[in-house]
Amino acid sequence: MLTLKEKLGLRIKSLRKKSGLSQEMLAELINMDKPNLSNIERGKRFMTAETLEKIAKALNTTERELFDFSESIPQKYFRADIEKFLDNFEEKDLKFILDVMVSYSQIQKDIKNI
Repeated sequence: MLTLKEKLGLRIKSLRKKSGLSQEMLAELINMDKPNLSNIERGKRFMTAETLEKIAKALNTTERELFDFSESIPQKYFRADIEKFLDNFEEKDLKFILDVMVSYSQIQKDIKNI
């Protein structure tokens, strides 16, 4: 499971890319060196409230929106979380979950063909 620092870092990276900014460009806008910004984006370092405000301003967003993680977490992290979760199930439960996934997949295919 991702830590808050990692989620925030991924969110900042996602918004930076959507804004068309490189790490160098954003680092310059917020008066920070690129390695520190890289550490923030990778969840290796947290930032001060002042830096958070600068990043939000540079990305033309709000501090609150920086903490909206609903769109910025890559699929690979969901997969890891699902695998950890599934480790706790018995075989009969795993078979049921597989049946649900197969049914869901078929429904998605059917919807696309409408």
